[in-house]
Amino acid sequence: MIVDDDLWSAVGDPTRRRMIDLLLEQGSGTATSLSEHLPVTRQAVAKHLAVLDRTGLVHATPAGRERHYRVDEARLARAVAQLADVGAAWDGRLQRIRRIAETIQRRRDAAGEPGEK
Repeated sequence: MIVDDDLWSAVGDPTRRRMIDLLLEQGSGTATSLSEHLPVTRQAVAKHLAVLDRTGLVHATPAGRERHYRVDEARLARAVAQLADVGAAWDGRLQRIRRIAETIQRRRDAAGEPGEK
């Protein structure tokens, strides 16, 4: 499993996740239009959009003095698939940890040792 750290960093920020949601709802948006729905300045939104653009999650189209951003739905789908893969891998790890802990507890119980329950 290949993990794209830049992608995870980009979507790890709650403001950027909200921006993606807004762009998906509206179809597209500018830094100005997005800043009207977020608790950050237009300049902060522009910086967040630059991060999303670098990771390929959004693409910009110049329109006069503004840039209109759209979500790259194929890239977003790949990100979701990667998230599902990572989640499945962690589920497997947690199951193995649980089995080890249960085995240790059964051995303690059989030996009459005190342990946490």
